[in-house]
Amino acid sequence: MICNAKLSNSSLAPAKLKEHFLKMHGDGKYKNTTLAEFKVKRARFDEKATLPVLGFVPTNKPILTASYEVAYLIAQQGKPHTIGETLIKPAVLKMANIMLRKAAEVQLSQIPLSNDIISNRIEDMSKDILAQVVADLISSPAKFSLQLDETTDVSNLSQLAVFVRYVKDNMIKEDFLFCKPLTTTTKATDVKKLVDDFFKDNNLSWDMVSAVCSDRAPAMLGRKSGFGALVKADAPHIIVTHCILHRHALATKTLPPKLAEVLKIVVECVNYGRNNALKHRIFKELCKEMGSEFEVLLYHSNVRWLSRGQVLNRVFVMRVELALFLQEQQHCHADCFKNSEFILILAYMADIFAALNHLNKQMQGGGVNIIEAEENLKAFQKKLPLWKRRTESDNFANFPLLDNCVNTSVPAELKQTIATHLDELAKSLDGYFPTRESYPAWVRQPFSRSRLVLRQQMSMMNTSMKSLKFSRARFNRNSSEQQRSQRFGVNNW
Repeated sequence: MICNAKLSNSSLAPAKLKEHFLKMHGDGKYKNTTLAEFKVKRARFDEKATLPVLGFVPTNKPILTASYEVAYLIAQQGKPHTIGETLIKPAVLKMANIMLRKAAEVQLSQIPLSNDIISNRIEDMSKDILAQVVADLISSPAKFSLQLDETTDVSNLSQLAVFVRYVKDNMIKEDFLFCKPLTTTTKATDVKKLVDDFFKDNNLSWDMVSAVCSDRAPAMLGRKSGFGALVKADAPHIIVTHCILHRHALATKTLPPKLAEVLKIVVECVNYGRNNALKHRIFKELCKEMGSEFEVLLYHSNVRWLSRGQVLNRVFVMRVELALFLQEQQHCHADCFKNSEFILILAYMADIFAALNHLNKQMQGGGVNIIEAEENLKAFQKKLPLWKRRTESDNFANFPLLDNCVNTSVPAELKQTIATHLDELAKSLDGYFPTRESYPAWVRQPFSRSRLVLRQQMSMMNTSMKSLKFSRARFNRNSSEQQRSQRFGVNNW
């Protein structure tokens, strides 16, 4: 305002500002003027609305609230921060001008939605949410449990995501705790140090933790130098477990050679039709001409737990279209889809992996605990011997796709292959999920004893009611006889 100099933010410190004032203006017009007098002049500038003209807008609560609400919506949808100033604000101004005229457009144009502002708003909300979660963890009446998942994103950067389950207001809550990058190696010591640093910064300790669940990463699984071993060394009371979904995915990879060969052929055929853009368009047009339910095949990925079941089911539904396409392209596996045994194996694999996917979905989701997951898993394990016995007796009711494909009878060799796979699957599940009875009976069935007592009480009540009815009928009969005796006399009666 005096010399039109542009000062950086660091130059606005009182010491540096005083130095600038004495150096540049201390020997002229403002020789005897102090900084305190300029503060009075600044107050007059504020009163005359000079600062808003220069771009310094005072804090307005509705405008600030609107900015935070828009930033929250952008964060929820996972959109880039620039969308606020490139799409949302121009669209809002257009709608306001059309619907509410120019005055509303001028008022809405004051909402700050620049890239940096949206980024700062999201960061502020993230810090506030983290502070609330940490406060709930500290005030929790019971110890909390952690779940760690180490993965690599699209930019090949390793990320450690940590989730927490704790008690608040007599309810079990699940929240996302933090996600931090592992910039160099992903060893167990690096993961442990990252969690320790977070605990130190937020006044948490391992004494507040009751259990830790890890994923399938090698750094998590080591018995001597793994993450679980390092945690047990600092806090022996902590229960270290391995993710039940990852163990389930590992257990279901057991396939006999014949079934594994069919899965390999299916994946090769899918990749042949999807990897090439021209072949993908040809196959899509072929499906449209044939009136197929689907037009696109699905890629198979070992990382995704439900991949095999979905891929095999889609291939089985589109087996006629895929066979015709492979025959036109003169593919080496074109004759496989004309083989009846190949189709039967494909149908069985689609059925069994659909059942495994259903089990997988039952063991995940909000509010699912280890007792429910183990109950669902044990129920599935008990079904496998029954399915084997039914298969050996030519009963395929538990495999609907296979049952629809069977015309006369299934070859004995194929039935033996299916029985072998069911046996190996049961053994694999037993290996990854050993039977244990670590929970009391009343935890699994809390109302079983109450129901028994209630049945006994109901039985006693029914007996009492019958006795009461019998006594009442007898009393009524005696009363009637006495009344008639008094009325007509004993001799007449």
